[in-house]
Amino acid sequence: MNVEIRNVYCVGRNYKLHAEELGNDVPTEPMIFLKPSHAVVPLDGATLELPQGKGDIHFEAELVVAVGRNYEPGMSADTCLSAFALGIDFTLRDVQSVLKKKGHPWTAAKGFKSAAPVTPFLPLESLGVLEQQDFSLLKNGQEVQRGHIRDMIFSIQHIVDYIAIHYGLGEGDIIFTGTPAGVGPITSGDRFELFWGSDCQGSCTIA
Repeated sequence: MNVEIRNVYCVGRNYKLHAEELGNDVPTEPMIFLKPSHAVVPLDGATLELPQGKGDIHFEAELVVAVGRNYEPGMSADTCLSAFALGIDFTLRDVQSVLKKKGHPWTAAKGFKSAAPVTPFLPLESLGVLEQQDFSLLKNGQEVQRGHIRDMIFSIQHIVDYIAIHYGLGEGDIIFTGTPAGVGPITSGDRFELFWGSDCQGSCTIA
């Protein structure tokens, strides 16, 4: 399913255990940041070139949802969303730590080229589809992350409403909904595979 991507919204710290593993407070409202649409690349087995010489880069597997129609007040997520995929929010962790200390935006740590690889999108008839499976990330054949929407701090409906009210939400926007615990650093040659249930949806190798 083809999705023409416009805005890329991301939800930070939307899984309690992930917030705790990085020593962060659990948020009381959604933490939203953006990635450039140019950061999005297909998870189609390609080798990804990521920044060098800027400290650790961490992987963060996420469920990604796509907006199929312009949001109107009171609209349900079932009506607003049209597709879903899996993605990796690659993060320059050392750079992010410096930015956080200075109170600066995270763009340099989150928005670099190939920072948001995404599997092919699948049609989403209702949020019930997303409740049927876990998603997981394998690194070099070993599972390192597993998540389910029931473990999110903020539900997808809450996230959709929040983004729409504060920033606007329309057709072509996608949302990275947050990462579960288990994030960690990457090294050259690492291979990542994203699974929806038992089905591999996409993969990449780090140059």
